Amino acid sequence: MKIGELSRETGVSVRLLRYYEEQGLLASERTPGGQRTYGSDAPSVVRRIRALLGAGLPTRVIDEQLHDLQGTRSSLAALVAATEGRKLATAD
Repeated sequence: MKIGELSRETGVSVRLLRYYEEQGLLASERTPGGQRTYGSDAPSVVRRIRALLGAGLPTRVIDEQLHDLQGTRSSLAALVAATEGRKLATAD
């Protein structure tokens, strides 16, 4: 899937998709011509990123946690709770 297709499917701008990739949140491969292509799971990854950003998590935390969520049924609430617990533990 090309970046324009991913943008249309998710409603996320091409600029933001590039930013997510720059931050390590979204992976792509390049064609010989240099165009980005994304796997079939990219729309669900983008939706997950948007949900986590909507919950107030910074991209740094999302990057740390996103790979743990792939292939699991972890809920957003569980991730937020775990992240809040980690913040409290590091504040001591």
